[in-house]
Amino acid sequence: MKQPLALVIDDEPDICELLSLTLDRMGVHTRTAMNVADAKALLGRHTFNICLTDMRLPDGDGLELVEWIQTHAPGLPVAVITAHGNIETAVQALKLGAFDFVSKPLDLANLRKIVENALKIAVATAQDSQLLGDSPSMHELRGMIDRVARSQAPVHISGESGTGKELVARLIHDSGPRATAPFVPVNCGAIPTELMESEFFGHRKGSFTGAISDKAGLFQCAENGTLFLDEIADLPLAMQVKLLRVIQEKKVRAVGASTETTVDVRVLSATHRNLAEMVASGGFREDLYYRINVIEINVPALRDRGDDVMMLADHILARLNSNALLHEDCRTALLGYAFPGNVRELENMLERAVTLCVSGIITGADLHMRESPEKVPGSLTEGLGGQVEDVQRQAIINALEKTRYNKTAAAKLLGLTFRQLRYRIKKLGID
Repeated sequence: MKQPLALVIDDEPDICELLSLTLDRMGVHTRTAMNVADAKALLGRHTFNICLTDMRLPDGDGLELVEWIQTHAPGLPVAVITAHGNIETAVQALKLGAFDFVSKPLDLANLRKIVENALKIAVATAQDSQLLGDSPSMHELRGMIDRVARSQAPVHISGESGTGKELVARLIHDSGPRATAPFVPVNCGAIPTELMESEFFGHRKGSFTGAISDKAGLFQCAENGTLFLDEIADLPLAMQVKLLRVIQEKKVRAVGASTETTVDVRVLSATHRNLAEMVASGGFREDLYYRINVIEINVPALRDRGDDVMMLADHILARLNSNALLHEDCRTALLGYAFPGNVRELENMLERAVTLCVSGIITGADLHMRESPEKVPGSLTEGLGGQVEDVQRQAIINALEKTRYNKTAAAKLLGLTFRQLRYRIKKLGID
């Protein structure tokens, strides 16, 4: 295997020598430059596996060099060396595409871990085949995933329910240097408030009633890997404060423990809600918002992806091992439908149609789409979708009340089959 090659950029000879010796002991060959001009010249002549650069250089700024590398040497992981405590500059470097940062005075153990992670990028492969679609928005999304996978910056993934936010998070993890370490997803809205601290940070035996043994928290379980906080908007404010501290300090204290434990975890988050609006209304902490939202990725709604819906439909049918064919009126219906539930709704729709169709050909009627399926622009679609659901919900509730909650009789009253009524009750969340 060819020996890895690193580029070290610093105008202090002692720092260059220290970094060169450290990397050499790791089996990494080093070239050094003391200014931006020499660094660019070396980048033009050699293929490097990692770049370490100081922020203040005699003929330029490290941030400008980071940005230049993203264009002229795309794929090269860049770690920046910052002054102690200069978090703002470090965050700015991450936004420009830096892979990670290390503070002076140099912590060699931390530096070695950063270099090891960077070298893993060379053998990591993106699994784009899982993220299907030929629309411009999907090409842009895959390109964004490739770029942020090289970084260690926190990423917030926004998008409507059912668009595939967890899949995007998994691809970021699998395409980066942490791919061989755990990917730990957690739905923040599914954890009872009183158990949150124990679930996230762990607990010691006897720390509370029911704590019969030590338990590792989600952060400890994701060590060296990725913790994906799905529906982060559902975290109560008290937990937001504790989460912010862990992200900033990279240390956790288990419930009942007297000391903190250092953790090395990349945090990805997601929600279908508008966090900026929640910050403005006081429902989400502003400091946590800026900490998790260093880079934001928006996953497009299915209705905005054009013909991708047909590619997805064919893929879903193949995955279901179905020989069913889509009738032309089914294809027309799919292309015209707004999909308020996005890809998840398409999956449910086709799985149901495969089960119920008897001829082996899925027609538009077999899809049992919600009313008013026409595509309309953005917010108008959401508004109409909500109104239609409200009307459906009230009609079903009225029918159930009239029939004293006899679902068979209610379905007959509504002109639905029992199966259709049961499906709509579940979809609309009617208790």
